[in-house]
Amino acid sequence: MRVLPTGDNYNAADGSGARVAPAGRKRRRHRILIFLAVFALLGGSGLVAGGYYFDSVPTPTDLRLPESTTVYYADGRTKMATLGAENRTIVPYDQMNDSAKQAIVAAEDRSFWTNKGIDFSGVLRAAWSNVTGGQRQGASTITQQYARVAADLNGVTYSRKLREAVIAWKLDDKYSKEEILGFYLNTVPFGRGAYGIEAAAQTYFGKTVRRDAPAANQLTPAEAMVLCAMVKQPEADPNDPEGSPGYDPRRNATAKQNSIDRWNYIRDGMVKLGYLSAQDAANLAYPDDVKPVDPNAGRSGLDRPTGLVINHVLSELRQTEAFKGKPAEFIRDGGFKIVTTIDKRVQDAAEAAADIRRDSAPEAVRGQPKNWQAALVAVEPGTGRVLGYYGGNDGAGADYAGWYYDENGEARGFGQHPPGSSFKVYDLAAAVGDKISVKQHFDSPETKEFPESGRTKESPAGPIRNAEHAPCQPDCALWEATVASLNVTYFELTEKLGTAKVIDMATRAGVDSMWAVEKGNPRPERVELRGQPAEEVAGRFSTEVGIGQYGIAVQDHANGMATFAAGGKRAEQHFVRSVTKGDERVVEERLVQADVGLDEEAINQLNWTLSRVKAAKLDNGWDSAGKTGTWQAGQSTTQNVHTWMVGYTGALAAAVWLGTTDGKPLRTKDGSYEVYGSTGPGPIWRQFMEQATAALKLDPDKYRFGTPEFPDDTPSPTPPETPKPTTPSPTPATASPTPSKVPTPSSSPTGRPKPTTTLSPSLSPLPSLSPSRTKGPR
Repeated sequence: MRVLPTGDNYNAADGSGARVAPAGRKRRRHRILIFLAVFALLGGSGLVAGGYYFDSVPTPTDLRLPESTTVYYADGRTKMATLGAENRTIVPYDQMNDSAKQAIVAAEDRSFWTNKGIDFSGVLRAAWSNVTGGQRQGASTITQQYARVAADLNGVTYSRKLREAVIAWKLDDKYSKEEILGFYLNTVPFGRGAYGIEAAAQTYFGKTVRRDAPAANQLTPAEAMVLCAMVKQPEADPNDPEGSPGYDPRRNATAKQNSIDRWNYIRDGMVKLGYLSAQDAANLAYPDDVKPVDPNAGRSGLDRPTGLVINHVLSELRQTEAFKGKPAEFIRDGGFKIVTTIDKRVQDAAEAAADIRRDSAPEAVRGQPKNWQAALVAVEPGTGRVLGYYGGNDGAGADYAGWYYDENGEARGFGQHPPGSSFKVYDLAAAVGDKISVKQHFDSPETKEFPESGRTKESPAGPIRNAEHAPCQPDCALWEATVASLNVTYFELTEKLGTAKVIDMATRAGVDSMWAVEKGNPRPERVELRGQPAEEVAGRFSTEVGIGQYGIAVQDHANGMATFAAGGKRAEQHFVRSVTKGDERVVEERLVQADVGLDEEAINQLNWTLSRVKAAKLDNGWDSAGKTGTWQAGQSTTQNVHTWMVGYTGALAAAVWLGTTDGKPLRTKDGSYEVYGSTGPGPIWRQFMEQATAALKLDPDKYRFGTPEFPDDTPSPTPPETPKPTTPSPTPATASPTPSKVPTPSSSPTGRPKPTTTLSPSLSPLPSLSPSRTKGPR
């Protein structure tokens, strides 16, 4: 707030910015000098240009400073990443401590509190140079420096000195000194990509300028002097980076000496201005704890596995009302606080288990060939929150766990893979939901023909073959066939139910997309399963869907497991809990469940059967259930390209895929092709589930399935025959089900990931679909 004219006295030592306006005569003299300077500049730049600047110069209220958007883990405190073209965090002037305010005045403009915002002699020198063709002069006052930045931010391209003079004049006339200094400290670059004093304090010292922070975390005067020294030259001269490196003391020896010299200059200014006593100045020591140069500073998280999470977060937000149709920089540079669903404890466990290059990974997958790749997604039952996501080690690289829409609306990601026998969980759920007991027996020979689905000895794909053997064969109960993963039984079950019913159950549970293999198309095409009219998906899939021929995303599979873990209550998977800006809540999480149609008896039978799968058993006392799966290479019966382990406890669901980056069969470092769901992804899943539940400190007794025992030898009555669907003649496909890239959707992106603000799923039944060629899953 300004002080009205009362005299010529000014106490610079108080640092308050209060000043006494000059007498009327002195003010008129300043005005005359300004007009002379401006007139001289107009002579060199043109009256038309001068009039333009007088009428339309931007003021601070017109500026939209890019401010970093920060992404946090679910606790809202632990930072995951910082986004934005500029690393900037705006702090209001009255919330800053005095260290930076005083140091910047001592460094850049010691007459700041008394001048009129313009260095008159400097403006006149610039005017004369402009008229005579001499070298342009730079601004000297803090107000002029801010004016220069303000004009540049708005893309003005005429005479810079005229621009600075007019804007500085208007600024000083309209705003208090405190406001101007606040604008300046939040605007200027400090090097290393840090804009504004708060970003600089964090980047160079890991501290803050906020006065309400603990004293030990606040920027000290000595540290502020190091930062303010850098304003003179924030970055090294690109034409001579070694000889003119600027003032960053960690850049090289020359830069450090520059910094020390400038620091001493600022210290002397602090004494002259009364900010420091001579004794205090003598006791100050130059700080040696400046952080090393980090090329990723201000963008932490984007280069790590969590960088892939950011892609999903942004994709999800672009489909909310708050961000729909906005340019990409609106989110990145908007100064938002995004709190994700990712729990840091769960994420750490996911990376420790699924990053097979780490020593923390299970021994079975550690140190294997370089083309091995794992992906893991964990979802919280009942909420759909993605608690952990590992799609690869490079946050800027390929995503093997899912797919998302980029800022251009294009689908990105490699996260769909044929699920093999892990997809049988949806067959089983559809069966028990249709009152087919897990004790019902099926004919399960080693191989079996299915003429109605085109699987005969004479057909190109041949009959269905069991990849495994079970003691119960050739007559097995459904639960036995599930544990042994018998393809013959599940192919027959899919025929009995109809492919539409199996796909519908998968869709209701959480599988939003499936990739169809089309004859003549080298890449599988994504089919949106939810809310689509029957005619749009008819003919895209075949009975082989029941044994996992068609690719699905790891994240969708995890959400399906979460639905079963929640007793058949499906929640929308999502990555965002909230978005705020200051006190404004921009996006809020809404949790809505949908019942998939499984009663208590059906859920009990599902849990009981899947809990008998050996690979799903945990050693930590938790009730658990799951299913393995593999998909073979070509017509091979011994080499696998894709392996899976999916499952859940009452508190956590997860899906793990293990395959290769180049589509070649999995081969161990010892040359063996014996890699299966139980031996590859199984150990990853078990280690993750045990470590994650331990980190969450949950009581397993509160998450018991509570399923009754179903005696293994009790016969079950055969239910009424389910009418078989009418399907067209089989048309075997010839394309490989292993894509190299997720294709761009044929329609505009309106599907997944769904916004967290609308979580109600559309669960319309799908039609029966035609058959295609399959390969043998396990």
